[in-house]
Amino acid sequence: MKKFLITISIIAFIFVAVGYFIGDYFVTFALKRTDNSPPQATANIADPSLIAPDQPDFQNEIWTVQSFDGLNLYATHFFPNNDSHKWAILVHGYGRDQTFAFDYAEEYLKQGYNVLTPDLRASGTSDGIYLTMGVLESEDIEVWAEQIVERDPQAKIVLHGVSMGAATVLMASALDIKNLCAVVEDCGYTTAYEMFTGQLKIIFGLPEFPIMNFVNMVSKIETGVAVSDAAPILSVPNSKVPTLFIHGDKDTLVPFEMLDRLYNASNAPVKEKFVVEGAGHADSKRNDPPKYFERVFEFIDRYTD
Repeated sequence: MKKFLITISIIAFIFVAVGYFIGDYFVTFALKRTDNSPPQATANIADPSLIAPDQPDFQNEIWTVQSFDGLNLYATHFFPNNDSHKWAILVHGYGRDQTFAFDYAEEYLKQGYNVLTPDLRASGTSDGIYLTMGVLESEDIEVWAEQIVERDPQAKIVLHGVSMGAATVLMASALDIKNLCAVVEDCGYTTAYEMFTGQLKIIFGLPEFPIMNFVNMVSKIETGVAVSDAAPILSVPNSKVPTLFIHGDKDTLVPFEMLDRLYNASNAPVKEKFVVEGAGHADSKRNDPPKYFERVFEFIDRYTD
C-alpha cells in the first residue's frame, strides 16, 4: 500500500510539473512581453501589413496614472480645436499600442471629441509584463475615466475598443464608471479562452484538453488572472450604457458568430449591431472608413450631444 501511494504521488508530481511547464510555455508565448516587445503570438495573430498611422496633428499632452497594482500607465490626450465636454477613450488591440488608435483618434477629434489613447498595461510605454486579455485592463480604463472626470466634471465619456480593446471596453461597461455614456466594441471575443483554444488548434494543431487547463492554471499563478476570467460574455449582462456591437462577417480570428452571442447576452439599455460585409478581423474601419465612422457617430452622438 505504501509503495502504491508513493507511486501515485510521483505520478501526480510529474503530471503537475509537466503541466506547469506546458502552461508556462503557452502563457509566455501568448501573454508575456519580453524586452518591451509584444508576446510572441503577435506574429501569428496580428496582421503584419498593418502599419501604425501618423499621430494626429492636434495639440496633445502626455498623461500618466498608477494602476491599482502599482504599474505606471501612460496615455496621450489630444485636444479638439474647440473646447468640448465630449471625450473618447480609444483602446488598442492585442500586441499593439496606442499608436494603432491614432487614425480612430483623428476622426473623433474632427467631430469635436477630446481623445485619450492609453497604452494598455504591458504595452507601449506603460509598465507591466503580462497581458490579461481585458480583465485588469478594464480596471485601468476605469482609472483613466476617473482622471478625465477630475479634469472635466461635465465630461461625457465614450469607450471605443478594437479586438482585445473591444473585450476590455465590454468588461468596463459593467463597472460603475462615472460619466460613461456609451461603448463601441469592434470585433470583441466572447471569451479569451475560446479564442485561444481556436488558435491553439490552428497554430499548433493541439486540442483544448489538457493544454488549456494548464494554461488557465499557470496564467492564474503568474498574472493573477486566469485566461478564463477574460470573459466579456459574462460582463455584458451587467452592461450599464448603450452599446454598439461591430463585427466583420469574414473574421476568422474572432469568429463572426461571437457577435450574436455577445449581443444577445447584453442587457445594455440600448444595443445595436453593425455588420461589415467582407471585413476580416479588425478590418471593419479599413474596409469603408466613411461608412464606419458615420455609423459610429450616429450612435454615440445621441448620448454625448
